[in-house]
Amino acid sequence: MSKPTNNIKKGTPFNVDVFKRVFALAKPYKAKLYTAIILTISMAFLGPIRPVLIQHTIDHFIATNNPIGLVKMSVLLFAILLVQAGMQVWSTVLTNYLGQHVIKDLRLQVYDYLTGLRLLFYDKTPVGTLVTRTVSDIETIADVFSEGLINISGDLLQIVFILIFMFSLNWKLSLVSLAVLPFLLYAGYVFKEKVRTSFEDVRTQVARLNTFVQEHIQGMQIVQLFGRQQQEFNKFEEINTEHKVANIKSVMYYSVFFPVVEIISAVSTALIVWYASRGIMNGEASIGLITSFIMLINLFFRPIRQLADRFNTMQMGMVAAERIFKLIDEQENTEQTGHHTIPKVQGNIVFDNVWFGYNPNEYVLKGIDINLKHGKNVALVGATGAGKSSIINLLSRFYEIQKGSITVDGYPLQTLNIQELRKQIAVVLQDVFLFSGTVMDNIKLNNQTISDAYVMEVAQKLGAHDFIMRLPDGYQQNVYERGATLSVGQRQLISFVRAMVTNPAVLVLDEATSSVDNETEEVIQNAIATMMDGRTSIVIAHRLSTIQHADEIIVLEKGTIVERGNHQNLLNIDGYYKKLYELQFAPAHHH
Repeated sequence: MSKPTNNIKKGTPFNVDVFKRVFALAKPYKAKLYTAIILTISMAFLGPIRPVLIQHTIDHFIATNNPIGLVKMSVLLFAILLVQAGMQVWSTVLTNYLGQHVIKDLRLQVYDYLTGLRLLFYDKTPVGTLVTRTVSDIETIADVFSEGLINISGDLLQIVFILIFMFSLNWKLSLVSLAVLPFLLYAGYVFKEKVRTSFEDVRTQVARLNTFVQEHIQGMQIVQLFGRQQQEFNKFEEINTEHKVANIKSVMYYSVFFPVVEIISAVSTALIVWYASRGIMNGEASIGLITSFIMLINLFFRPIRQLADRFNTMQMGMVAAERIFKLIDEQENTEQTGHHTIPKVQGNIVFDNVWFGYNPNEYVLKGIDINLKHGKNVALVGATGAGKSSIINLLSRFYEIQKGSITVDGYPLQTLNIQELRKQIAVVLQDVFLFSGTVMDNIKLNNQTISDAYVMEVAQKLGAHDFIMRLPDGYQQNVYERGATLSVGQRQLISFVRAMVTNPAVLVLDEATSSVDNETEEVIQNAIATMMDGRTSIVIAHRLSTIQHADEIIVLEKGTIVERGNHQNLLNIDGYYKKLYELQFAPAHHH
């Protein structure tokens, strides 16, 4: 954790490391960045030139009645205006282009990072927060480019140029008109501080709102089943109100700040007029000088009004960037992959005295030994919470074990390339997750190497082809989010086809056919038999039919193995398995 980006103190006015990293993102678009900077400098210089030229025009051509000179000057002024306008357009387009490209790259980086995280991270982090990070936080970073740094530098440069012009024209008048500056700086400082805290508040409330809505829309069934609509609505109202309050606060600060700047700038103009009118009477100042000063003072206040605002935009971008970098710098949650690849896994799997807990020191598996030879199958049996699913999670290396070792074909699990290993282990879970998209997309999961014909061939083998063809659009049928339009059995069959098209070496089945009707059940049982044929397989068994033919049955209780053997041996022992069998399977046997 020694990265500088992580020692971020809350409320640090500015973090140089974060700043450098944000700008490093613009590296691929260097030319555009430099062009934008050059344009900004040129515009800062052109702004104050106009009042000076106008002064010249009033004093030398209007006062002396010189129409030709007046026309020439007017044309020049108009030309400068046009150039300025052109530059403004070009600069706006460039900075926005930069912003959008940078956030596109960053979003890809964040998403790529999220797909490589351990499941442990997702167990602890609300989905809504991650959505906020990937979507709205990154959005704010775009503003750093489109309205942030380049424009702030332009504004500051313009102020410097204006001051140079003012003092070179008349230093006394300059000092008089700038007498209000201390008040202005104080007002700007107070505003900047207040708005920053209110912005941070707004971001936090947005994340809370996202998390709440996301969770409750996903769990709407529960909300309605338990008639919790009113309570959940009240809770939402509370979060929503806090979000409103946070936003109103920031609006308040704006509504006070801008009028204050207006008043200060009006006082400054009044001072010029008061002081200069005496000067004109004494013949020390010309009308042109006063006109140009009033214009310069107006130009001087315009960027100041925007500066505070732009600093905040910048600040928000930095706060967001800080959060995102903090997220993607966390290495402890990323999956540590090994470098060894087994071209073709044989499927000899050994668990040797494995201890594991989702939280350290709270073991859910204690001293597990399993020795599975190529082509054999083992069934795991036990009550809920006995540790059956944990064994499956460990084999896919979703979690790291605390003690013992797991080897595949003799190689320790942690030395193997995770991606490659998972390609050769097919895991079918009892809660089938389907993405919105067609049946075909859900089977292939964007794997371009699998042909449609092969998918159909596998579906035919597993007995899923017929029901898919009966759907209105067959394989192109859109299964809406999470496959809500299909029955449990149909979803299960699709997940079988999904598992088998990769032709895995090892099959892991969390076989839950409890909620499936009899007709589909038969298809599913046949499919399971076909899938297990000639493959090493581990089955979490809920049904007798799968278990009876298993090479070894392992009975788990509270994370330890209490009995092991085949169906017949275990019935003879007259132990846990037999009790379980009579409780759970005997009634099923009489169907």
